[in-house]
Amino acid sequence: GDKAFAQFLTDEIKEEKKIQKHKSLPKVSGGWELEVHGTEAKLVRKIAGEKVTVTFNINNSIPPSADEDTGEEQKPDEQEPDLTSTPNFVVEVIKDDTKQTLVFDCHYPEDEIGHEGEEESDIFTIREVSFQPTGESDWKDTNYTLNTESLDWALYDHLMDFLADRGVDNTFADELIELSTALEHQEYIKFLEDLKSFVKCQ
Repeated sequence: GDKAFAQFLTDEIKEEKKIQKHKSLPKVSGGWELEVHGTEAKLVRKIAGEKVTVTFNINNSIPPSADEDTGEEQKPDEQEPDLTSTPNFVVEVIKDDTKQTLVFDCHYPEDEIGHEGEEESDIFTIREVSFQPTGESDWKDTNYTLNTESLDWALYDHLMDFLADRGVDNTFADELIELSTALEHQEYIKFLEDLKSFVKCQ
């Protein structure tokens, strides 16, 4: 059984490498520096008196595909739909002269349907906003967290503009999807390779 499994993995890795779009991770425009630690990625950008950090994790970032429930077998010559990784991401804005960090919890809505009558809808939304003490890794649950579901739209728009002014806009969100998808695929191939070594290990 293990032999067959290892053979299957070898073929699978070959296939995945064939469809891999990016041999190296795509860059995000706008002067962001990328740090990757396993499945977590961090983009950092410094602008006058501020540091903006965007963090996301590729685990569980691929939405369940809609066509799984049709129950129809895929024909072998059909191309599998491209899997896209749309992770939740956290934007932290740190101003040099304050002890607080403004934190935005953002996500890509599943249906991407904007409000009626809006010309262009944003591809990501802000879920929550809070202040956290700068430099502390553990966030306090005792800090007030603003949930945007019941928020005045004017305030919400200002928050979105605040992010856009710092380079977190639709273009950025698109490029983040590109980056995350490439990273996810890279990690997936690495996982298959590790699995193969593990299975072959006597």
